[in-house]
Amino acid sequence: MSELHALLTFPERPISQSYYVPKLQHFLKSGIPATYTLEQVAAFERESENRNGDNESRESKDDTKTSNTTPLHVLARSLPLDIKDEELQVVMNMMNILFEYGAGWNFIDYEDKTVGDLFLERNQTRESPLYNRLVEAGVSAELLLRKLNGCDVEFLDTTEPIGIGSEESVRVAPDGQKQEPVDSDDDDATAANQHVYLKTELEYKDDALITKENKDGVMMDWETKIMEIASETLFPDREARSATVLNIGFGMGIIDTFIQARKPYRHYICEAHPDVLAKMKTDGWYEKDNVVILEGRWQDTLNNLLDKGEVFFDGIYYDTFSEHYQDMLDLYDVIVGLIKPEGVFSFFNGLGADRSLCYDVYKKIVEIDVATYGMKCDYTRYSLDKQLPDWNDVKRSYFNCNYYYHPRITFA
Repeated sequence: MSELHALLTFPERPISQSYYVPKLQHFLKSGIPATYTLEQVAAFERESENRNGDNESRESKDDTKTSNTTPLHVLARSLPLDIKDEELQVVMNMMNILFEYGAGWNFIDYEDKTVGDLFLERNQTRESPLYNRLVEAGVSAELLLRKLNGCDVEFLDTTEPIGIGSEESVRVAPDGQKQEPVDSDDDDATAANQHVYLKTELEYKDDALITKENKDGVMMDWETKIMEIASETLFPDREARSATVLNIGFGMGIIDTFIQARKPYRHYICEAHPDVLAKMKTDGWYEKDNVVILEGRWQDTLNNLLDKGEVFFDGIYYDTFSEHYQDMLDLYDVIVGLIKPEGVFSFFNGLGADRSLCYDVYKKIVEIDVATYGMKCDYTRYSLDKQLPDWNDVKRSYFNCNYYYHPRITFA
């Protein structure tokens, strides 16, 4: 182990400013990267052994996999369980120095854990200063990256080693990249690109809607309680019978069924996939007196509504598949023109939910983004203990947190 990593195991107690901070600054000023990993240390040692005539094969000794156990991981994993308040402040200062020298916030280590996971294991709650500092670093890094990319959202790029997310991990994908043409033979194309998805055959099962060939989970019935909560959000302080609401993305029709139970004045549903539209026809949605079906992508149908200026909504819900965070930002431009001043906007919040730390970072990012439209996002946290499926019937999981942040977005 390098001297830098050894220092971050906190060999001396109490953790004092005078002992730890100068040593940490010395290593970093000497040129040791703040992202120097244990895996790199191990690789260097193996190369030294090979140069010294060790004939043992490299493959037989390579157990480091593709993880990135950074100094921050060592610090978090070594955090004393009985840490004192004054020691906590020193650790905070050390984290700030590591971030100043370029430490990453979202790498995973040899146990597939983020620094946030390790803090939580060491009795640091999500409200603790150290965890919050980590979230702040994630938000700052992602907003800076957005600026460097000319304001194009490159949020939580899935090419990073964290591996946070299947492209559909929110059904609004967390990578935030713009939709470029994708080879339809690519196994991930249906989740990554909406144009491919809309040409992909879907299959309705008893408990899920999936892509027939690739088994991507478009929607699953474990979300029923979330949809019930969301449906209640769409009727802000008024009788449901006088409300006009919009749901973008029908899927299995779970939230639309809850909306219909409240008998709103008008219920708009925007859906683009031909298989879903066929299911809606079979199930009689086209025959309901108070339902208006908007066939096509919201980018086309909602802009037409906006241009006409004939309808404004009390509540709008957003839950699509194979779209990206940039699409959600584009949707805000339309929402502010379609929602009433006292209206409510909400969405299925699986943003970054493959990993708890990323989910908490996304929570802050959404608050920042809607604020630029004069809106505020209030969250209600719900436990998902024993509600998540085993994911055996779909290609990959898209929600791995045992809690859910339900967003309620209104004009400030």
